Amino acid sequence: MHNTRTLGLELMALGLTIATAATLGPFGIGVIRYHTSASGLSQITGGDAAALLLVAPACIAAGLLSLRGHRAAPALALAPALFAAYTYAQLICGEEYGQRPGNNERFFPLLYLAFVLGCTAAVTSWRVIGRTAPPAPTPRLRRTAAATLFTVVLLLAAQHLPTLADAMRDTPQRAEYLASPTAFWLVKLMDLGLVAPAAFVTGAGLLRDAAWARPPMYALVGAYTLLGASVTGMAITMIVRRDPAASQAFAAGFGALTLAFAALIYALCRPLFGADTEPRGSRATRRDAALPARSGADGQDRAVTGTL
Repeated sequence: MHNTRTLGLELMALGLTIATAATLGPFGIGVIRYHTSASGLSQITGGDAAALLLVAPACIAAGLLSLRGHRAAPALALAPALFAAYTYAQLICGEEYGQRPGNNERFFPLLYLAFVLGCTAAVTSWRVIGRTAPPAPTPRLRRTAAATLFTVVLLLAAQHLPTLADAMRDTPQRAEYLASPTAFWLVKLMDLGLVAPAAFVTGAGLLRDAAWARPPMYALVGAYTLLGASVTGMAITMIVRRDPAASQAFAAGFGALTLAFAALIYALCRPLFGADTEPRGSRATRRDAALPARSGADGQDRAVTGTL
């Protein structure tokens, strides 16, 4: 119970921090000005929109569930926690400091707080989820989740390898690299070096029905639902601002992908909200404790039965 309350407080603090950063950013009142290109600014604006309208409320909702001790809370908490760790690491380290105007370094404590709270909530929820014993997904749902994670690996390869090959040339030509090379390499490192391997290993574990693969399954599918919404917001913002790199097909594709991930995480988490939300064995223990004490042989039989 202590850890669930701690997780709840961490999530509430994370939600408020994300909402504050997004409100102060380009989607809100524009106090935070990032050292990035016009295309990068459009992407940050769309990401802030998703953070304020979706991620921060998700943190608050999961935090309230955690304060109540609901077993769904740690599984739901992994998504916004990892979103924060992933996103705010890029907002801190991915800017073109000294090359483009901006002032986001003045807000480093706020952005760093979002990053630290995201990492902390992810670790806490990972520890709690092992004690809440979420039910195993059905074989069909488990295979669907595995196939989805393998699809993530393929999509990341298709998205990043062509631009990576161009960046490794003597004279790169792609606008993604030329506009913001620092953010370019940071995203490549995180997506190809961290996310893709984690998705592949988790998918393989799900195919083998390994219990250890369930927490990263909730984490990756949930986080990609939020990241997909963020990327969709970025793509829409770029279209509205007539960014040369904007693509309606990309926006539509990521919008459809986000809906697919949302449907999958809903199916995975729905059993956690069923009628049987107590840890296994707790209901039987309370039922036996409520029975009146009986003496003699019958009482001994009752005691023996209660221990089986």
